[in-house]
Amino acid sequence: MKQNTIFKTFVSRFLILILNFGLVIYSTNMWGSSGKGLISIIIADLTIISFFANVFVGSSMSYFAKKIRTEEMLLFAYLWAVITGIMIPVLFSFSHASEYSGYLIALSVMSSLLTANINLFVGQQNIKMFNVYTVLQQVVHIIFIIIIVYFVKITSVNAYFIAQISCFTLLFITSAVQLTRKAHFKGILLSKKIAFQMFSYGWKIQLSTFLQFLNNRLSFYFLEYFKGIVSVGIFSVGIAFSEAVWTVSRSLSVVLYADVINNTNSNDALEKTKISLRISFLITLLFIGMMLIIPANWYAMIFGKDFSQTKEIVLLLSPGILAIAVSNIIGYYFAGINKLRILNIKSLVGLLLTIISSFYIIPRWGIRGACIINSASYCLSSGVLFWRFYRITEFRIRDFILSKAEINVLMRKLVKK
Repeated sequence: MKQNTIFKTFVSRFLILILNFGLVIYSTNMWGSSGKGLISIIIADLTIISFFANVFVGSSMSYFAKKIRTEEMLLFAYLWAVITGIMIPVLFSFSHASEYSGYLIALSVMSSLLTANINLFVGQQNIKMFNVYTVLQQVVHIIFIIIIVYFVKITSVNAYFIAQISCFTLLFITSAVQLTRKAHFKGILLSKKIAFQMFSYGWKIQLSTFLQFLNNRLSFYFLEYFKGIVSVGIFSVGIAFSEAVWTVSRSLSVVLYADVINNTNSNDALEKTKISLRISFLITLLFIGMMLIIPANWYAMIFGKDFSQTKEIVLLLSPGILAIAVSNIIGYYFAGINKLRILNIKSLVGLLLTIISSFYIIPRWGIRGACIINSASYCLSSGVLFWRFYRITEFRIRDFILSKAEINVLMRKLVKK
């Protein structure tokens, strides 16, 4: 694993973290807790849809990038993105407000098309383009929000969704041009064998991801049902902090995944996993400490008076944030070696805890209860993954501590940059 690639990926993810917080601050102040709650629900719906789309446009694109011709994979991925992006939001419209169905369809289609291209970059080990497009998703989204709110004069929460659709569309077009310059689509047929290969790998990894998503987001729906949309908006800011911190482990995971699927040396892959694991553990611990140092009244000042509970939410979520940050690394290792069963088991265990406890705890304790449930679920599911990983390798405390040599390398790169 190239240290320079890890460093650049970390820098790009840290930039995304900053931009994401800027967007959260703006949306809470612009549209309040109810507007933020609506955005959170629509984005949660979009994430659910993406799990179905990602059977073809997700990790399958990375895993088979050097095994199947680019144009053959893109043909399946693009068709699947359009089909799922239209059909599933239509089904959702029967249980959700139809006012936002059009936005959800456009977001689903364009997000899936762009995801296919980005994951293909990962499989080609073109991490530079992966980093560029993940950062641009935040940058371009913010630029379009500025244009739509302050120049087009659309000031309702609709501006958020219109800007995001415009962002996905622009980035899909530019990335597609890059990927298809040397592709030859003429005469390409839909191969059942390729479809089966991509589907077989894709649905297994997406099942795990979907179950983990439910662990992360099911509390939104329980809170909306028992306590109302405002509580979802307040709770979502704490979750936004969690996901911002996870950008560190996810950036390391992407680099590790691209390396593992192209690496035939199992011992080398294990050692690289442990290096990523300890970097993720220590940096996540640092970020959590920084968030807890910030005075509670600062959160209310930054996000608005409705969000005075944010520090307490972050504190209650902290154990789970740290557990997931580390287990993300191990999860991508198992995905890279096509050992997907354990990912499904760990996600299912966490989900069962979330469902069973939510019916009792959230009606009584509200947002605090949702935090406790999420954190407990994260720790339990991560514990299952740790147990499986350390059955195939020796457990060492130093797996979580950077060596002097690694610290020196990191410091030299920081100084150089």
